[in-house]
Amino acid sequence: MEPILPLLPLIIVAVLVILVISNIKVVPQAHAYVVERLGAYQSTWSVGLRFKLPLIDKVAKRVSLKEQVIDFPPQPVITKDNVTMQIDTVVYFQISDPKSFAYGVDHPMSAIENLTATSLRNIIGDLELDETLTSREIINTKMRSVLDEATDPWGIKINRVELKNIMPPSEIQDAMEKQMKAERERREQILRAEGEKKSAVLVSEGKKQSVILEAEAEKTSAILRAEAKKEAAIREAEGEAEAIIKVRQAEAEGIRLLNVSEPTKEVLTLKSFETMLKVADGKATKIIIPSNLQNMAGLATTFAETIKDSNIEK
Repeated sequence: MEPILPLLPLIIVAVLVILVISNIKVVPQAHAYVVERLGAYQSTWSVGLRFKLPLIDKVAKRVSLKEQVIDFPPQPVITKDNVTMQIDTVVYFQISDPKSFAYGVDHPMSAIENLTATSLRNIIGDLELDETLTSREIINTKMRSVLDEATDPWGIKINRVELKNIMPPSEIQDAMEKQMKAERERREQILRAEGEKKSAVLVSEGKKQSVILEAEAEKTSAILRAEAKKEAAIREAEGEAEAIIKVRQAEAEGIRLLNVSEPTKEVLTLKSFETMLKVADGKATKIIIPSNLQNMAGLATTFAETIKDSNIEK
């Protein structure tokens, strides 16, 4: 016993060190510790280094503040039109008050599951089958509201509730598949009829456009022909006018040359005879002969007979 006495202080110091170290706690991120002192709630520790009194304080519950997910098994529910189906739900929740979570309810996960099942039955009982299948978002919103209100005293915040699967009876599924098949066939027929209608409209429109284009082409062709005829008539008129001008210019040039050459009386008389021959060759029924040429009528007759005889000999 005496050899132990010198080591007693060391043993006491070692025990105190171990006791102090064991009562130093580190609260990790996204966690909270609920601490009791002598069996009563003392405080809630958040993130950081903490120290509790040995043998007096106790960490009663370690709580995770992360968002958690619970996937509940399918629950049988009955719709308003007496159709029994299986629905499984997924609940996303988060602990908002560690103290209420620690002391609010025993087995909180089981409590949430039972609350979800009863709330789901109440909501689906007010809906018919078709409404249940097409109103998932409405059901999710109602479920979240009911669960969040009920779990608030437990320190639990319900973030989302999702209907994972809705499984109606097999005969209902067969009827739904037949209905969907009939609906697809009906839509196919409608689409085919609309396609044929559009095709007929397009063909009719194409024919209309073709007729319009042909009429425009004929109109353009007629305009071009008329313009060509007009241009030809203008060219022809311009040619005739130019020919007349050239004839008149030639006659004027001949008269000018005749004047320049100072013709004798005999030459002028001969030119008068030539003019009379041209006048006599016309279709006029009456010919007026100037008085100064009447005396020369005999000579003109003789000259005309001479020309006639020469034409016969040819």
